[in-house]
Amino acid sequence: MAGGESLFPRRLTLKGPDSRELSERFPEVRNWIAGLSAAAGPYRIEWRSVNHRVLGANDIPVSIWIDTLSDALGFLGKRRAADQFAALVELTRDKQPELIPWLKKWPLHALELAEDWPRLLEIVTWLRKHPRPSIYLRQIDLPGVHTKLIEGHRGVLAKLLDLVLPEDSIDRTHTGIGGFCRRYGFLDKPSRVRFRILDSNVRLLPVGADQDITLTQTAFASLVLPVSKVFITENEINFLSFPNVPDAMVIFGAGYGFDNLAAAPWLHGKEIYYWGDIDTHGFAILNQLRRFLPHVVSFLMDQQTLLAHRSLWGVETQPETGTLTRLNSEESALYDQLRQNHWGERVRLEQERIGFDFLRDLLRGT
Repeated sequence: MAGGESLFPRRLTLKGPDSRELSERFPEVRNWIAGLSAAAGPYRIEWRSVNHRVLGANDIPVSIWIDTLSDALGFLGKRRAADQFAALVELTRDKQPELIPWLKKWPLHALELAEDWPRLLEIVTWLRKHPRPSIYLRQIDLPGVHTKLIEGHRGVLAKLLDLVLPEDSIDRTHTGIGGFCRRYGFLDKPSRVRFRILDSNVRLLPVGADQDITLTQTAFASLVLPVSKVFITENEINFLSFPNVPDAMVIFGAGYGFDNLAAAPWLHGKEIYYWGDIDTHGFAILNQLRRFLPHVVSFLMDQQTLLAHRSLWGVETQPETGTLTRLNSEESALYDQLRQNHWGERVRLEQERIGFDFLRDLLRGT
């Protein structure tokens, strides 16, 4: 239907009874043959004569032949779906014929997209005319096309666009749904960095204002801050309640993914402390952070802290099991003990469970 080749007449092999089944289950075999013969389906039966030592000669169906596509669709009850798919093919041949191979490969997916398919073709057509447009998805001005439609179909749109756009219109360093905008030249929602100044003598905002500040990645990267220490914590309450520390700031982390911090070269000249959960994922996040900031020091992520809070341990639901190459020897030993259940099954200590006095005592020596 999409590719043009003929599939009919088509022979479908039947798995008939063997000699033993013919002898032991002859009534069932006879009923099966009778039902197949009486079904009056749009097919022809191909027979084979079998000589059985007890039952004698018997004709057994070995295959059925379906002569036309129309017969097959009627037999399967799929005429309506076929008509719908034919309409999709016709529309695609008219609008974007390069996408016919995709329809041929993914017909069932195409049927699932049937309601939105005309608009998806319009989006593809628009982007061919406006390669790498440097606008937000919200700014595409097409009838019936809205941001949620595009965002909801980024996966399939990426496959369609990769088939029709010229190579210089695609930035293949960006992949997946999260990389859709940058892959095809749209403006992406800017990454942001949230931080607090912990030294009352350092103020970026007017005196008296809360120094809880959120900036775009670009603005954060351009800062020149008079601090020497930077703490990164994954828990918002820890971030908000972090005690005052001279010459320091605290950044609210974002779990896995540190692109927003990697763009700030001035961080390489600061003392950086990472405070995460004491569990396998906490160490995996630390390991990833060191890819961008190799000099990061772990903070409150040691065996002493873990054992001091034994009564507050929880259970890690899906522990990390991979090898982490950027941990130091003490961190690696603790990570191995956790993933090997040294103190019990899937032990974890969430950072917010650590006592506030415990935190302040450690900060005095930092």
